[in-house]
Amino acid sequence: MIGSLTVSLRSRCRFVSRVAALGAAFLLLAGCEGLLPGIGGPPPDLYTLTPKSSFETDLPQIEAQLVVEEPFAAGGLNTDRIVLSDRPTQLKYFAGSKWTERAPRMIQTLMVESFENTGRIVAVGRQAIGLRSDYNLKSELREFQAEYYHGDTRPTVRVRLNVKLVKQPRRVIVASETFEAALQAEGTKMPEIVAAYDEALGRVLRRAVGWTLRTM
Repeated sequence: MIGSLTVSLRSRCRFVSRVAALGAAFLLLAGCEGLLPGIGGPPPDLYTLTPKSSFETDLPQIEAQLVVEEPFAAGGLNTDRIVLSDRPTQLKYFAGSKWTERAPRMIQTLMVESFENTGRIVAVGRQAIGLRSDYNLKSELREFQAEYYHGDTRPTVRVRLNVKLVKQPRRVIVASETFEAALQAEGTKMPEIVAAYDEALGRVLRRAVGWTLRTM
């Protein structure tokens, strides 16, 4: 009788331990809800922007090779999240929407493609491909946000990019210029806001590409 009672108690203790372990695991997963894929709601909508293909017809033909470096960006902009600001001193992010990659990386790709689309430069590429360059284009992404502090429910998208043309191999800065564009979105929905991002960045890219080719 005592032996049977001991076995029964041991079985019951093992059962209670398993239940406790399962409960602890459930609480751990609940605490990691925002970290694990597939938990905590649907995945975000992904957006990307477009390279530019129309430029001034009098751009010079360049035989030099150009490397476009990834733009530097402060922490608030160095992200794949789409930035909004409802006051000049604060950055926030749109919920449920992201860029397909970090904004500086995306802009680097669009700059390379935009240079290629001019048909006026012999070679252009990323720093990562090991291209021997005659010039490097360094840049800093200083503003890339949708602003809501202008008294309108439709945000104004602002893009500001500083670029520096560096002559190789001496790494001398030949020239520096800042390009900026601001455009109010046509509506308040995310596709309309992204369209404003695309147009504002497009204006900056067209001017930056033209300036670079003329300066080279």
